[in-house]
Amino acid sequence: MFRNSFESTWTRPLAELNTQVKCTVMFQSGHWSPFYKFLSFSLILLDSVRFGSAGTTSSFVRSEWPSVDIPLDNEAFAIPKGYNAPEQVHITQGDYDGKAVIVSWVTPAEPGTSEVFYATSENGYDHHAEGKVTNYTFYNYKSGYIHHCLIDGLEYDTKYNYKIGKDSSSREFWFHTPPKVDPGAAYTFGIIGDLGQTFNSLSTLEHYMQSGGQTVLFVGDLSYADRYEYDNGIRWDSWGRFIERNVAYQPWIWTVGNHEIEYKPVLGESAPFKPYLHRYATPYMASESSSPLWYAIRRASAHIIVLSSYSPFVKYTPQWLWLRSELHRVDREKTPWLIVLMHVPMYNSNGAHYMEGESMRAVFEKWFIKYKADLVFAGHVHAYERSHRVSNIRYNITNGERFPMRDESAPIYITVGDGGNQEGLASKFSYPQPDYSAFREASYGHSTLEIKNQTHAFYHWNRNDDGKKVLTDSVILFNQYWGSNMETHPRRRLKKHHLKAVHGLHSAM
Repeated sequence: MFRNSFESTWTRPLAELNTQVKCTVMFQSGHWSPFYKFLSFSLILLDSVRFGSAGTTSSFVRSEWPSVDIPLDNEAFAIPKGYNAPEQVHITQGDYDGKAVIVSWVTPAEPGTSEVFYATSENGYDHHAEGKVTNYTFYNYKSGYIHHCLIDGLEYDTKYNYKIGKDSSSREFWFHTPPKVDPGAAYTFGIIGDLGQTFNSLSTLEHYMQSGGQTVLFVGDLSYADRYEYDNGIRWDSWGRFIERNVAYQPWIWTVGNHEIEYKPVLGESAPFKPYLHRYATPYMASESSSPLWYAIRRASAHIIVLSSYSPFVKYTPQWLWLRSELHRVDREKTPWLIVLMHVPMYNSNGAHYMEGESMRAVFEKWFIKYKADLVFAGHVHAYERSHRVSNIRYNITNGERFPMRDESAPIYITVGDGGNQEGLASKFSYPQPDYSAFREASYGHSTLEIKNQTHAFYHWNRNDDGKKVLTDSVILFNQYWGSNMETHPRRRLKKHHLKAVHGLHSAM
């Protein structure tokens, strides 16, 4: 009873204590340390006092910082040396459970080879896989030769080296496979959205690379190449080289955004998502999806569902039918953390893109509550915002119950559309701040989600403060499924030493 009583408390920022809490906590066989009990009880008392209040709107104001695209001749877009050398190398998960990767790259001059050589040893490559090559035209642009190669049958929790290209133009990289799908598997995700290719984008990317994140959950709007109407392909290429420094070494899980639609019949281009679909492969067939734009994966202790805000989703459409089926497949005994990615936020108190997610909320919110999703990440709005656990499923057009209400079965909704693109920040928040909104700030940054075990995770949003990384919003998350069932099933209790220590949990608002 004690543990369940503070579920909502542990989704509140520790900054609300008006102090910086630095502690070390030991979990052993499901028992709480005395200090942790004291801290928890203190948070409960404070939460009971603050329950009815709206959240925090940060007073931070950004000083000037370049918000224009980096020039094409900048070293951030460096072309690798050698004739027809592979470039724009990126990987993503290649199957349902994390034992495969899709390696993708571009050869600019000719097709070359689509082979990937790989091994667990640095002394030679004893395995290889053969991929496929494609290309496309978009108005007056012709792409290079785009390769996608599936490497499957990999071992969990293992470092693999891989090589692509020929002779002196070949290039070598590595990646680390996740731990096996298991409820107690610890894992760290980064969350980035609306990145683009400005100096702010570079700051976001470099800060993320210092975070210890193992996989990026990308919530849409990749290159912003569509803003270059007549030569957008060049900016797709530069963006591919820009992100290679990270995505060649760890998977990015792709979500499509509005800047990927690129429906331009005036240029003779009427097939939506054309460049995106050619360049960025997803493992959609592994989750029995009919489209690369919506799919699911399981990674470590998380079940991740990717939705498309710009594809039909109302009742009986392919996306609706697939999501209904996929939610039935979720096994919280194996993957306790249920995470949903989309581009348009369902809850947003910013003037930018206000209410655009309402139609998808009306269709899917009740499912997220029924299946007790933990987190819903979105982008689109170029600011940061985190909600309390709320729902608005009671509302209809006749009953007048139009206000979201606290709902401990609901997910937390987090908008991370602040990667740094050239469109700039969305700074016009509505006032007063709605009760459902816990924290919001118009600035650039990225998030990390540190899953510790089946019951707890640490979430952080990190601001880019003119090139510096500043931890700004931090919360402890209590798992929706295992947390509420910890007492009733012995197998669901904390395993010994699952969570060894918590260091420096604080916010710097």
